[in-house]
Amino acid sequence: MKSDHFAETDLSCDAFLGGKAQLWQPRAGYRAGIDPVLLAATVPARTGETVLDLGCGAAPALCCLGVRVPGLRLLGLEIQPAYAALAQRNLAHNGLSGVIMTGDIAHPPEVLKTYAADHVIANPPYFDPAERYSADDPGRELGLAGPVPLAAWVALGARRLKPRGTLTVVLRVERMPAMIEAMSKLLGSLEIWPLAPRTMRAPRLFFARARKGGRAAFRLHPSLILHDGARHLEDGEDYSQLIRAALRNGQELNFPR
Repeated sequence: MKSDHFAETDLSCDAFLGGKAQLWQPRAGYRAGIDPVLLAATVPARTGETVLDLGCGAAPALCCLGVRVPGLRLLGLEIQPAYAALAQRNLAHNGLSGVIMTGDIAHPPEVLKTYAADHVIANPPYFDPAERYSADDPGRELGLAGPVPLAAWVALGARRLKPRGTLTVVLRVERMPAMIEAMSKLLGSLEIWPLAPRTMRAPRLFFARARKGGRAAFRLHPSLILHDGARHLEDGEDYSQLIRAALRNGQELNFPR
């Protein structure tokens, strides 16, 4: 890979949402799992609104969201030029309109200031870089353990939100205290929705959502269960009905009320 693009032979085109979305992504490196797909499913966006994805990578979340909700204005910010170019390509490949900007969360490009979003989403790095060993693929490692603190992600999202707009993130539970602290300082109506692999198992991930200018009390929702059954019994997909509908059919995942 050169600094600004991937070679065609290094890419694969993969189906998401049961084939409704197609995503070009590197065969080796940072590849989208279910996390950005589920994140996109939680966004309460409506036709005509603007959605900004911070650290969008190859734009899996934007593509899944744009396919589910037609007529959105899609924006992305990505620090790695090769992934930013891939994100722009993926939007066009899925018949979506949008703008992908190249820049750092800590020092965003000036052009980002010209946009205001109804919804901001982010799948920040899951790990503290101080706790990670160096990896063979710098692009993948940056996606897993970037150096920018979570507070900077929240601060940028809050600045770019319209009044009453929402910021939604997905993270590992180990980083929940830092995310709650960052969101509580700048936003309101904070909700946490944990994701547990199975019933009676501890959550590994969580969604956090807050609203600009929100005044509702903090809410901790019951865990969203990813897989049916108390344990894995046989080979094959065993996603719960709600998760399967979001991953395969592109259905919305509504935060509990």
